Amino acid sequence: MKVKSYSKVLSALAISSLLLAACSNDTEKSSTKEKKGKDVEQVDTSKFPTKTTNQGEPIEGGHLTYGLVSDTPFEGILNKVFYQGEPDHQIITFLDDEDLLDTDENYVFTNEGAASYEISADHKTVTLTIKDNVNWHDGKPVTGADLEYAYLVIGNKDYKGVRYDEQMALIEGMEEYHEGKADKISGIKVDGKKITFTFKKANPSVTTGLWTYPLHKEYLKDVPIADLESSDKIRKNPIGFGPFKVKKIVQGEAVEFEANKDYYRGEPKLDSVTLKVVNPSVVVKSLENGDLDVAEVLAEQYEQAKELDNVELLGKVELAYTYIGFNFGHYDKEKEENVMDENPKFGDKRLRQAMAYAINNEEVGEKMFKGLRFPANSVITPNFKYNNKDLKPYEYNPEKAKELLDEAGFVDTNNDGIREDADGKEFKINFASMSGSDVSEPLARYYIQQWEQVGLDVELQDGRLHEFNSFYDLLKKDNDKVDIYQAAWGVASDPDPSGIWSRSAEFNYTRWVNEKNDELLAKGISEEAFDDQYRIDTYNEWQELIHEEVPVIPTLFRYQLAGVNERVTGYDYLAGRQYQWHNVGVTK
Repeated sequence: MKVKSYSKVLSALAISSLLLAACSNDTEKSSTKEKKGKDVEQVDTSKFPTKTTNQGEPIEGGHLTYGLVSDTPFEGILNKVFYQGEPDHQIITFLDDEDLLDTDENYVFTNEGAASYEISADHKTVTLTIKDNVNWHDGKPVTGADLEYAYLVIGNKDYKGVRYDEQMALIEGMEEYHEGKADKISGIKVDGKKITFTFKKANPSVTTGLWTYPLHKEYLKDVPIADLESSDKIRKNPIGFGPFKVKKIVQGEAVEFEANKDYYRGEPKLDSVTLKVVNPSVVVKSLENGDLDVAEVLAEQYEQAKELDNVELLGKVELAYTYIGFNFGHYDKEKEENVMDENPKFGDKRLRQAMAYAINNEEVGEKMFKGLRFPANSVITPNFKYNNKDLKPYEYNPEKAKELLDEAGFVDTNNDGIREDADGKEFKINFASMSGSDVSEPLARYYIQQWEQVGLDVELQDGRLHEFNSFYDLLKKDNDKVDIYQAAWGVASDPDPSGIWSRSAEFNYTRWVNEKNDELLAKGISEEAFDDQYRIDTYNEWQELIHEEVPVIPTLFRYQLAGVNERVTGYDYLAGRQYQWHNVGVTK
């Protein structure tokens, strides 16, 4: 998941004033709770409803307008197997964002969705049976062969996406197929609506993280796998089995949907939906005018949005965290693994720890986001029982930061207030961060100023912020000018963090590798981890490792808000976008 755009609420001058206050050298004064409370009124997050209160009967022929809040066009990669950006994901939720298996409140698979499942006594074999009324938008049934095809695509050498991972490789025969030594995956067997997966060893993530997003084999099979991601069948004419069908796409700008009347959960209560990209600066006004029925509202918009008479604000803790990552190396496509440089610029963990101690995330959350963001203690979000509650966030302690830098040999040798590196050479840090809101640059400048206060020379990459797509292009291509970067990550329902943290994960944009990390990630999906306490203990130890080594600085957890027009009924924010759109209607 990527950081999303925000709208204008406070003027740039007002935000800068808050940041300058937070950057004051008078640390005792800036960290005083009483003082903070006087500066900024905190939001009572306990009072956010999670469902629309409108209980009226939806009208026939209803139409809803959904705002995709962004200052940049969406890419239009409209399939779960291939997409990478959050804007595309928001589009996919209407047409094809469904696991075949639903999950319960603890994110464990149930038998209530499009398929049911069984696990063998030795936990090595999983069998899914797809229900009879589950059909693609063209009327063809969703079959076991469609789910098998997703694995054949993801495991193929010509696949250009990032979904192939350790869990995929645990399926019998997958590695042989991936290496081109076999035409099929021996551990996957298909019988009509039934599909069976056999693993080389038991893995507890089969109950939370098994890939169950099918691909329409009959529709896509004529397109070479290497060309699928760029094909019209993915970008212009996507087919799913979700509640809405794509009627028209204006590339990068808007999508028109029409109801899938044969949707297996029931006919949608809306006849149509318009999704359109909306610049952050006009979101609140668009909600007020009724031009949007549903749109994301983040902290900077809160004061304006809460005053709207025709809009209800819903809220929840988001399955995401913001972080600052360090650049350690590159991704070797031939070896399919991350490789650290021999002597990475941030190889000394004392330097990384110092940079964590130097920034005041509590101040950021309270002053800039009115308490709608709060310091992150981990890279596992607090929604999960696996979050290590005993682990504390790095607290603002500039004196500790200076001590660590001194220990690591980063000292000011020429009395200009800026530290040189351990070899006495100039030490400059390029910081990549995204545009998207009035707060984007002040926030980046705030971190830069705090690092400067402990003697580090940090500058914005290319002297400016980067828009969403170009920012992630820098990371994907391992641009060697990027030393550190600020981004966000959305976690999935499976607690296994391998998808972003493993040696082979392309999403591991820091390119950090560590043998203890490898060991603990493997333990987390081992047969022993079927014992939940064993898995909790493993992930607690893993979080302690990340906290100590600091390959990233987790900065903030966040409340996610949605503005919903009062005429909307049936919108359940906690249910997530993907399983609720057929229940959403409008009453006038």
